[in-house]
Formats: sequence, C-alpha cells, structure tokens
Amino acid sequence: MKNYPIYAFALLVLLFAACQSAEESKDTAKAEVELSDSALIKRGEYLVGIMGCQDCHSPKQLGPKGPEVVPGRHLSGYPADRPVGKVTPEALKNGWMLLGGDGTSAVGPWGMSFAANLTSDTTGIGSWSFEQFKIALTQGKSKGIATARPLLPPMPWPNYVNMADEDLRAVFAYLKSTPPVNNIVPMPIAPDKL
Repeated sequence: MKNYPIYAFALLVLLFAACQSAEESKDTAKAEVELSDSALIKRGEYLVGIMGCQDCHSPKQLGPKGPEVVPGRHLSGYPADRPVGKVTPEALKNGWMLLGGDGTSAVGPWGMSFAANLTSDTTGIGSWSFEQFKIALTQGKSKGIATARPLLPPMPWPNYVNMADEDLRAVFAYLKSTPPVNNIVPMPIAPDKL
C-alpha cells in the first residue's frame, strides 16, 4: 500500500493529459471548421464573381474606365432611392428588351423588374434559410418561396437548376458574409402599368 499515492498521482497525470488532449482536439476541430467556413466563403466569392452576379445586382456609376460598382453598394440591388426611368414603349413594341443605365433594372414583355438585394441585410437575404436560397436559384421562385411568383428576366436562374449543392452552399455562405446594405428594392411593375 506504500505505492498507493504514486499510483494515484500517475492516474491523476494520465487524466490531466487526456483532458488536455481532448481540449486540443476541440481546438483543432474548431480551427478546421473555421478554416472550412473561410474556404467555403472564398469559394462563394469566386463563384459570385465568375457568375457575374454583380453585373445586375450592384449599382454602378461611371468611372474613368467605364461603369464601376458604387462603393458600399456591392450586391445591394436596384437602389430604392433612385427614380424609375421612363420606358420607351416604341422600343418594346419593336421587340426590344431594355436594361437600366447600370443594369439593376430591366424592361420587356414581362414589365419592369429590379435586381434584388443580395447582401446579408434583412432587406436582402439576411434572414433567408439555405433552402430558400436553393429554391430561388434552382426553381426560380421569388424570395425562395415555392408558392411565390417566378423570378423575372433577366435573372438567369435556369442556368443554375443543376448547380451542385456545395456550390450553392458556397455562394450562400459568401452572400451571408457580405456587409449588410439596407435597401428595399421596388416591386416589379406589370406591363400595363409602365
């Protein structure tokens, strides 16, 4: 029994080492998750860039090299404070579809549509679930609600019908990581109201 304190001490050392190892494993797992989130967001940023989302969803101004995204408005959609431009009915009658000056609005047989706010703000997709996002992109439904109206041109949602889930998740993660821009985009205007 004289060695009992030594055994107790050895057991205590092993228990402490096991706890330390478990803590290190948790820290490593947490770092891997953060790295994975970071990599996912980076992939989403890449996909948003090559898919041209900012072409329609970012307000632009003319700069020295042509149209440039308005600072602080990236992916915020048609600016709510901007007056709607006058439509040229003759052009529409002759089969034209028209884009607004910065591409955030479009007019055609469907009426006038406005690019949505894709930022992390609640006026954008800030309160959306991944499922809503997936429905919007792969089923072309407004606000990602299966029973809602269809997304209007020029939104190319049919191009995304077969988009891989991991790419959809990456785009969603990136958009949810963007700075929030409070901007309530106008509702579409029906053809007979133009």
